[in-house]
Amino acid sequence: MNPVEQREALSAALSRIGQGEAAALKELYEKTSAKLFGICLRILGESSEAEDVLQEVYVTVWRNAGTFERTRASPITWLSTIARNRAIDHLRMRHPERVAPIEAGLAVCDAAPSAQLRLEAAESSAQLQACLAELDAPLQNAIRAAFLDGHTYDVIAQRAGVPLGTMKSWVRRSLIKLRACLDR
Repeated sequence: MNPVEQREALSAALSRIGQGEAAALKELYEKTSAKLFGICLRILGESSEAEDVLQEVYVTVWRNAGTFERTRASPITWLSTIARNRAIDHLRMRHPERVAPIEAGLAVCDAAPSAQLRLEAAESSAQLQACLAELDAPLQNAIRAAFLDGHTYDVIAQRAGVPLGTMKSWVRRSLIKLRACLDR
């Protein structure tokens, strides 16, 4: 039997089941039970549970075969979906502790900073840059070299060609000016 003929035979069986024909359910079971059992077994991992769920699947088919629409899905797709959903429902009932309520998702932490924190950081950075711009160029360079580049006062003093004590005073006075500017 080619795939088109198989599809038509399964569709016809579902139609007859929808009309209450028990022989059609037996025919459908013989043609599809191996595949549907495989789906249940793959999801549940236990043969006895898969058999129980497979029985539920065919009870569902018996009750709902009249709702099957050939134009929306193939019969095997419809049956496979029922088997998959029943197996997943059974798995959830077996392990209710694994299924968390949707509200639990709110407690999941995101390592990335929130949008508000990023905006605050950007504002602080912009304010710091504006305050640095108010300092004279040698003082700006000293602050950037000390606190952004990580250089020692000695290295900064040598580069600027000033005594170490002078560099320390420049940095200290510049920090006081920056703090006053940032507090405005």
